[in-house]
Amino acid sequence: MKIKLSLLAALLAASSALTAAPLTETTAVHTKPDAGAPVISFFKAGTEPTAAPDSVASTPAGWMAVELPGPFEAYVLNKDLTKGLDVVPGANLTLAPKIGAPVLTVSAKGDKTTITGLHGKWTQVSLERKLVGYIPVSSVPGYLPPIATNAAGAAASPASAAAPFSPAPASPVAYGTGAPGRAAPMVNLGDGGSSSLPRQFAGKFVSTRRAFTPRRPYDWALNDDAGRRYAYLDVSKLLLTEQIEKYIDHGVVVYGAVKNAADSKDIVIEVESLQLR
Repeated sequence: MKIKLSLLAALLAASSALTAAPLTETTAVHTKPDAGAPVISFFKAGTEPTAAPDSVASTPAGWMAVELPGPFEAYVLNKDLTKGLDVVPGANLTLAPKIGAPVLTVSAKGDKTTITGLHGKWTQVSLERKLVGYIPVSSVPGYLPPIATNAAGAAASPASAAAPFSPAPASPVAYGTGAPGRAAPMVNLGDGGSSSLPRQFAGKFVSTRRAFTPRRPYDWALNDDAGRRYAYLDVSKLLLTEQIEKYIDHGVVVYGAVKNAADSKDIVIEVESLQLR
């Protein structure tokens, strides 16, 4: 009877702490209970975070585990996709398209993912699933975490904090962005007619193929905000190009080095990554 009463008291305490008081300032939500861990999202000042009671026992003092509804942008190696383009259960979903990038979560059976970008050996996906993040208790006025108990009704010991990760670098501003209806600025390639330094470009992804007209040197191009083509796209470095038609007539951001086209009237972007804008 004492054990049942202790469990009931713990459940009541947990339910009363599910919704915390409004945050007093914009607060970063980390993947781990550590200030150096990567940031998943941000809560604006005034947000009332929802606690994740199932993570109380593993959350160290000074931190609050919170529920995040999603969706989340993540990256997975192409080899971890099935023939149906679903993510293999157990694969790492990372915060950046590179080896060694921090892991957002591990894919699980039944996850709903949508492909939103191609990055060489990596595929960008949107994950529809609740995740648990961590915010410092100092940002939550009056928050008292519920006491987690074991089967005997004794308080469970919190786990130690995980080792910190380095946050992913911020993306540079893309070329081709500006006021609606304005043409994109010219890209200076220098005297050599090419630039080995990759950069970002934004615009509308379009097909250059037209019925009863000669074929263009490249099948894909990027239009600026005025609807004018300002670059051809060389997508030969991308994998999973069977998915590329889904981007037609959508705003995109491409990343790659540029060079002059054969006729020197246009530029060509050698696309290393492609994602929806």
